[in-house]
Amino acid sequence: MPIRVIDEAPLSRFHRKLTWACAGGPFLDGYLLSIIGVALVGMSRELHLSTGDESLIGAAALVGIFVGGLVFGAVTDRLGREAMYTIDLAVLVGGSVLSVLATETWQFVLLRFVLGMAIGADYPIATSLLAEWVPNRHRGRLLGVLILAWYVGAAAAYVVGYAMAELGGPGTWRWMLGSGALLSAVILMLRIGTPESPLWLVNKGRTADAQKAIERALGRTVPIGQLVAAAAAEQSGERSRFRDLFQGVYLRRTLFCGLFYMCQITPMFALYTFGPAILGSFGLGEGNAGNLGSALISVVFVLGCLPALRMVDRIGRRPVIVWSFALMVVPLAVLGGGSAVPVAVVVTCFCAYALFSGGPTVLEWTYPNELFPTSIRATAGGVATSISRIGAAAGTYLLPISLDRLGIGTTMLIGAGITLVGWLVSLAWAEETRGRTLAETSALPGQALGSSVGDRDRDLERS
Repeated sequence: MPIRVIDEAPLSRFHRKLTWACAGGPFLDGYLLSIIGVALVGMSRELHLSTGDESLIGAAALVGIFVGGLVFGAVTDRLGREAMYTIDLAVLVGGSVLSVLATETWQFVLLRFVLGMAIGADYPIATSLLAEWVPNRHRGRLLGVLILAWYVGAAAAYVVGYAMAELGGPGTWRWMLGSGALLSAVILMLRIGTPESPLWLVNKGRTADAQKAIERALGRTVPIGQLVAAAAAEQSGERSRFRDLFQGVYLRRTLFCGLFYMCQITPMFALYTFGPAILGSFGLGEGNAGNLGSALISVVFVLGCLPALRMVDRIGRRPVIVWSFALMVVPLAVLGGGSAVPVAVVVTCFCAYALFSGGPTVLEWTYPNELFPTSIRATAGGVATSISRIGAAAGTYLLPISLDRLGIGTTMLIGAGITLVGWLVSLAWAEETRGRTLAETSALPGQALGSSVGDRDRDLERS
């Protein structure tokens, strides 16, 4: 059952601050996951890493994200969004500091795994908290802003990495890995004091706490009777548990969210982690200059997200994701020509892929939060993240091997095939959720939530 004072609220200073605080996590995620691609150059040279070592270090964070999303999404649904909201940032601070001191390959793999777990936890925590606070008509755009922050963080990582590599000497890669600690501390301070999600509080029967949270954040007093009714509606769906994600309609939604996410992010993560090496395979940006090329690609990804942010709340989620996946296949297929492709075409294709990918990118965290009820919303977001990272981790591990053995052309064609699967999944299963309340978007087919809910709210307000 919706809480109309939240669903229909005008955008306020609270919403903007919450969006920035939630976006801080994805910003750090993009930064920490991208800086390793720059640092690996110096690490390999000084620590004499093998190709296998590089692959393990590059993929460890993605495996950690798989575990973190799977475990801590469910923990967030049990303990609350607010408690987990700051704990995961503290882990990012500690892991970044320890990365400066590591000396062995296994230590870097372990630390990257732990950082990945914190990142995987933050995805369902921050996105579910924001989704449950923002008004319906702005939900798609504001959730999309979070993924936009990821690309900004990735671009910042490449620029910082380039500058450090140019100005620093031996061992500079350690400070690249440790630079995330300061950024994480700033975001941690910004998040302290964020109120708990009223929907989560209502789901747990804590109506008085939900009333206080709404008053504190929005300056509005919601009649306790309305919250009691919302609690009764939420708790009537309390049967929703982890296993329900793999049954009936929820199974289809789980597969859709996980698979389209995986098909979008597998080529993209490989491009980010080994961006300089890929550009070098095409004869572009050899050495440290490749980091500036990767930063430019990140900026283009940001530009690709901007029109998608407007379209998801204007023309709808389904047309955006279906058409975007179809267009993303084309530039990857052209890049299948390998090193014979002219430089101008290579640059054009990379930019086109980045621009077209904006659609599914901004929906990565929107769909999981809209298609599942409060009791398993963060759990579903964590599972979708975990499914996506199966492919992302495998792709990141196998990409340098594929570049070495199969060549750049075949590697790009494999990416095109994965993207085509994403289009088929979206064409078959993407639902339209634009402009609807979370109670409506997460309802199973046949559940009546429409006018009766609004009528009951008005009756309670009059009483």
